[in-house]
Amino acid sequence: MGLQLFNSLTRSKEEFKPLEEGRVGMYVCGPTVYGHAHLGHAKSYVSFDVLVRYLRYLGYNVTYVQNITDVGHLTDDADEGEDKIGKQAQREKKHPMAIAEFYARSYFADMDMLNCVRPDISPRATGHITEQIELVRTLLEKGYAYEVGGSVYFDVSKFKDYGKLSGRNVEEMIAGSRVEVSPDKKNPVDFAIWKKAEPSHIMQWPSPWGMGYPGWHLECSVMSMKYLGKTIDIHGGGLENQFPHHECEIAQSEAANEAQFVRYWLHNNMVTVDGQKMGKSLNNFITLKQAFAGEHERLKQSYEPLAVRQLILNSHYRSPLDFSDAALFAAQSGLNKITEAVKAIRKRLATAPEGPVDSETAEQLKQLTEKFEAAMNDDLNTSVALSVVFDLVRVANSVLQNGKASADTLNAINERFGRLGGDVLGVVKDEYAQSIETDEVKRYELAIDGLVELRNKARGEKNFSLADQVRDILGSAGIVLEDRPDGTTWKLG
Repeated sequence: MGLQLFNSLTRSKEEFKPLEEGRVGMYVCGPTVYGHAHLGHAKSYVSFDVLVRYLRYLGYNVTYVQNITDVGHLTDDADEGEDKIGKQAQREKKHPMAIAEFYARSYFADMDMLNCVRPDISPRATGHITEQIELVRTLLEKGYAYEVGGSVYFDVSKFKDYGKLSGRNVEEMIAGSRVEVSPDKKNPVDFAIWKKAEPSHIMQWPSPWGMGYPGWHLECSVMSMKYLGKTIDIHGGGLENQFPHHECEIAQSEAANEAQFVRYWLHNNMVTVDGQKMGKSLNNFITLKQAFAGEHERLKQSYEPLAVRQLILNSHYRSPLDFSDAALFAAQSGLNKITEAVKAIRKRLATAPEGPVDSETAEQLKQLTEKFEAAMNDDLNTSVALSVVFDLVRVANSVLQNGKASADTLNAINERFGRLGGDVLGVVKDEYAQSIETDEVKRYELAIDGLVELRNKARGEKNFSLADQVRDILGSAGIVLEDRPDGTTWKLG
């Protein structure tokens, strides 16, 4: 069975078949850069990072586009309120573009820490104003939009399929509208594709309809079309963006191009805190920087970025993830086990004897790879895929302890760690930072090695009293010994 993905448009799992064989065009709604990224953002971008990684693992040539929204996203996520970046600029007494630049850099730094691959293209809304004006022109010319007093709105009544992604009925949307609607609109559900800017609005551009700025929904349509074409394979984003953002993207894109906009819509679920969505508007969020440093009242300690990544992978991308310090602590413990096993395998490789792959180990690795791929093919079941990496840890520890550690066997295990845990899940690094190699550190390591050798000699002479005494001395210094058939190893406890 090939890769199956849950398509939000059809509300069913479907076998993934790209428009062009061997190539995938994928667009994910990026952040609105007016604050530091939080754990909710991590859930979304780690989830789609794994999809990109797995598609490449399967051999696809993926073009991954993830935008940066630096204008036009208003505080009510629709057509009313202040621009989110402009509002933050007022708070910090800085120019809006300074805010966008600062938090965009912060976002990319956090994603790098989470080991998310950089998108192939990271377009910014402000860099595509000309294309957005052209799309507005097209929609006006085709009769799908109308202009009122310098603002341009999309006429939802002209697009018969509006609501097909979210399953909402237009008549019910109008009847259920409780917010005060702009008198400029023909219908309450019509949405702005170009907004007139007041003189005090800093971010504005000249257009055929006067000075203004683009609507939030318009931006993603334009940037996805420019870099991926009129029809794209995959569009991803948070479940909260399914309506109105993605619904509006479909309407304006398909009205303009007379072609299907997206073939597979994927939506990740949210991170919750005590059952409530984590978000900036609710002021219950934990930024990634706070999680990494342990600087939040809900956190008892600092956590490695890959522990946060592992916490996210423990849940399915379409399921909510209820955050707790205990869950993050468990993820950190699990990450430590994986890291220790990978390091041990790579360290032993340096001195391993030549020899073929152990047949029993080879069969285990084959079965684990098949289990891993079956899980990932089942709509990216990362929790099962992650369990396979822990199975690899057990295989690695068994091989290290039973004396079957030939170079080829260790290489085979290391390769699986790298491919499954590294290339796809991103929780295994290509290289791990070594301890600082100062003369002082080297002297300490030589001293420990000497004591381990003294203990082994005492055991060989059946002087168990001395052997136990050496173990106790090392233990009091935090050095943990592990006796194996092929020798004694030590590590910091």
